[in-house]
Amino acid sequence: MADCCDTNNQKYDIAVIGAGSAGFSAAITAADNGARVALIGHGTIGGTCVNVGCVPSKALIRAVEPLHVATSVKRFDGIEVTSKVTDWSAVVRQKQQLVDDLRQAKYADLLPSYENVDYIEGQASFNDEGQLTLDGKLFEAAKIIIASGTRPAVPTISGIDNVPYLTSTTALELEALPKSLLVIGAGYISAEIAQIFARAGVEVTIISRRGLLPEAEPEIGEALTGYFEDEGIKVISGITYDRIETDGDTISLIVFDGANPRTIKAEQVMIATGRTPNVENLNLSAAGIDLNEHGGIKVDAHMLSTKNNVYAAGDVTGTDQFVYMAAYGAKIAAKNAIIDAKLAYDNMVMPAVVFSDPQVASVGYTEAQAIAKGFSVKTSVLTLDNVPRALAARDTRGLIKLIANKENGILLGAHILAPEGADSIQTAALAIKCNMTYQELADMIFPYLTTVEGLKLAAQTFDMDVKMLSCCAG
Repeated sequence: MADCCDTNNQKYDIAVIGAGSAGFSAAITAADNGARVALIGHGTIGGTCVNVGCVPSKALIRAVEPLHVATSVKRFDGIEVTSKVTDWSAVVRQKQQLVDDLRQAKYADLLPSYENVDYIEGQASFNDEGQLTLDGKLFEAAKIIIASGTRPAVPTISGIDNVPYLTSTTALELEALPKSLLVIGAGYISAEIAQIFARAGVEVTIISRRGLLPEAEPEIGEALTGYFEDEGIKVISGITYDRIETDGDTISLIVFDGANPRTIKAEQVMIATGRTPNVENLNLSAAGIDLNEHGGIKVDAHMLSTKNNVYAAGDVTGTDQFVYMAAYGAKIAAKNAIIDAKLAYDNMVMPAVVFSDPQVASVGYTEAQAIAKGFSVKTSVLTLDNVPRALAARDTRGLIKLIANKENGILLGAHILAPEGADSIQTAALAIKCNMTYQELADMIFPYLTTVEGLKLAAQTFDMDVKMLSCCAG
């Protein structure tokens, strides 16, 4: 890595805007393919995942897990456990140390290994002639990959600008727990963070226009809502927002439940209604770069934007906002830009995980998506009280739903709600990738007393009542 001061008057094969997961993936891939790369960062290096997303949230999810286990272990006779929060600020500081260490090890310390990558701090933008600039000065690069990421979105609720709201970023930085927390939004970020605070002893209410995890299979959203309510988390949906206001130490959200006004109060409120692509400072319209319906940069299957030689990858495209998909799309963009590899982005077998408890994991189509695509579908739903692993653990929360093509039995989607569901979804992803039928999945050998065995049982459930099977005679 050259020093930033050595980059004056150099022309680059490619400029990568954004130094998060997608940006690093694009820069490293381009460098490995012989390109001279300018990696342009603005703000903290490392992007969303390591700094304010995956790493801190999953660290805190694990931190509060013993608090729940201590109360739920009563399902076993003769066992008593106690657990409590003694110093939340210490928990948060330890989380932050992990973030700092990983950012250094996985981002900053990698740069010196790539001599043909120059890391440069500055604000990239296009001028009115559509040329790339850095801090207002022309910047020469033959091709460009935009990987500028996203930030928390703010809903249009009257009064929101006058309320000291939290976002997913600032909520994970709180060193003192509030007495109560109102979470506006019910997607995967809301679910994960709401459960963290609830398990730490905070009174939590989730509110949204639609139900919990509205993009998930309805059976999963409904079941998870029930499990959250069992933990004391209130879930309110089917409302419309009127206004939000603050009075001293209390924040009040006024909504309409049908025609009836309703006020929900809390000490703190967190906004978690999605994420907004970071495009407003790039002057994209001057460069002829269009946005899509999500407000992200519009790209084709090759990650090429509507301007020749300008690609985009990662969360800034407004779709598939997962760190592994950001890295995947960035590699495609870099190879297509540098060696004209003509690679195409394919998210059909993209596994997605919500690290709630139980975990939600999915791959492929939902039932509604498959029908919309024109398939005649066949479904199987297996509750976890039919899975020996869950019975042995005395925790039968959850279900598995499989979607198959009714005409030939080929698997189209798999959806798991289970305490260890995240570790099972890749098996389903491989099955869909290989165009397996549900009969072939049912005939495979699975280890007994594992969560993943539930996939076999769910596949068998298409054609039989698994309750009629003996204990391990699948």
